[in-house]
Amino acid sequence: METSETPEKAPTAIASKSWEEAAADPQYRAAVVDLLGVLAYGELAAFERLAEDAKLAPNLADKAELVAMASAEFQHFDALSRRLTHIEEDPTHAMEPFVASLDEFHRQTAPSDWLEGLIKAYVGDSIASDFYREVAVRLDADTSRLVLDVLDDTGHSNFVVEKVRAAIEADPRVGGRLALWARRLMGEALSQAQRVVADRDALSTMLVGGVADGFDLAEVGRMFSRITEAHTKRMAALGLAA
Repeated sequence: METSETPEKAPTAIASKSWEEAAADPQYRAAVVDLLGVLAYGELAAFERLAEDAKLAPNLADKAELVAMASAEFQHFDALSRRLTHIEEDPTHAMEPFVASLDEFHRQTAPSDWLEGLIKAYVGDSIASDFYREVAVRLDADTSRLVLDVLDDTGHSNFVVEKVRAAIEADPRVGGRLALWARRLMGEALSQAQRVVADRDALSTMLVGGVADGFDLAEVGRMFSRITEAHTKRMAALGLAA
């Protein structure tokens, strides 16, 4: 479940190419397979986590809402898996390089209660999504469309905002705890995104030079500034200090 608040960046020249044209470059193809692999496992892990978090729901209506969120994540996973199969890549093989690091991220950021789970779904997952939206402008038209569709808001943002704001109104002390939790998620999510790219040569080349319209490290800094700005807006929507 994500929101799309990162300022949009102009598409690069490769955006005018089809997948068939762009994939003629083996390094570009490798970068896209890595991207689809990490996104697919991310969606599968999100499905599993949200389904588990539904057990913490205080009532049946809230449980059903979280299960619906989990279902949307699984649909995204299925779309990515089918795309990998379509381009003759094994989805399991594409996901495997990212399993250990993403599992560790979720282990380190396991919510202790219902509200922390909602914050993680709204804030934590959205930071990663903003990062991948930034990558999407460096993709061919076909792949970019799929990635943006998968990262689109599943329609549950208002539910999370409503529940968190109501909890803070009922007990203002909750706000401080949740603000600290969200800051921790911010740091862990950014570190996770950076680790994923650093560990995969094709992805890092796509971001900092070489594949398609490579850009410089200064642009990478601006990219993370845009992600931080979007995070601040989400925190404000929740009634929390960034």
